[in-house]
Amino acid sequence: MKELSALKALLSTPKKIIITTHANPDADALGSSLGLYHFLKNRGHEALVVTPTDYPDFLHWMEGNDEVVVYGEKNHQQVAELFEQADLICCLDFSGLNRIKKLGEMVGSSKAKKLLVDHHLNPEQFADYELWDNKAAATAELIYDLILLLDGKEEINLAIAEALYAGIMTDTGSFKHGSTSAKIHRTVAELMEIGADVNKISRLIYDTNSLNRLRFIGYALMEKLVVNVEYQVAYFVISAEEHERFHLKSGDTEGLVNYALSINGIVVAAIIMEKGGEVKMSFRSVGDYAVNDIASEYFSGGGHKNAAGGISDLGLEETVEKFKSLIPKFQQTHNQKTK
Repeated sequence: MKELSALKALLSTPKKIIITTHANPDADALGSSLGLYHFLKNRGHEALVVTPTDYPDFLHWMEGNDEVVVYGEKNHQQVAELFEQADLICCLDFSGLNRIKKLGEMVGSSKAKKLLVDHHLNPEQFADYELWDNKAAATAELIYDLILLLDGKEEINLAIAEALYAGIMTDTGSFKHGSTSAKIHRTVAELMEIGADVNKISRLIYDTNSLNRLRFIGYALMEKLVVNVEYQVAYFVISAEEHERFHLKSGDTEGLVNYALSINGIVVAAIIMEKGGEVKMSFRSVGDYAVNDIASEYFSGGGHKNAAGGISDLGLEETVEKFKSLIPKFQQTHNQKTK
């Protein structure tokens, strides 16, 4: 991190600091944010986490959750003032300001210094300080590295350790993804030695299903799963009506796409979901199949090689037809790149 000395100088005296992350925060986004929040608070800074949207109930156990400000139309002016008054804005787990919705305008117009900590491809050049590594398994891993760079290893307490562990555990798919490295296991060992209860965290995130969510997953697997054996693609299509019928909450569709990817012989999986007037897409793949290329080229998105997301400005049915028409092209492009 070439700007480290300048960042250390900035943080040498108490500052007003906003920490923000991407819309629909997951465990890595929130865990990274709260981990950094506790570290900065303990160093005497006036820190605050602001998220562009709400996040799943199964993340509410993290210490500091009650202090998080969730942006909405009702608190727009209050949040705008917080960004205007900030000395430093920490942007975690996103590579472009469009990923934080209306907060992007506030970050862009603020005179505060900006720190970007992220592991997604092709980061925008908007930050004064940057800790970016697309080989990192999670942004939480990079926050741990940042704390060490700031000479804060001995200041990592239980709240920080458990928040960062949650981010690492989920973004590595419980240490199954290709991004899982020897380094990440060493980091996790350090967090466990501090006291992170890995069994408790796993239960709090993965074993808190509502009856509605389980029934929805069963319905999706029985009625909504489409498998294209020829092109080794499987996907779900979920309508707004189905979303409402099962009373789904934030995070209830999390992990559904992985069921499709778990089918023997499938190399690409997707979920196409209509919600809140938008059609959102989530892609997963195995091996060298780069779904971030699909997301960025055709669906205004991006992400990692094996995990990406996008959005469509078409209706649900039109989006599905577009996706189906592109499947042969995906395969052809992949074959050309891997020759």
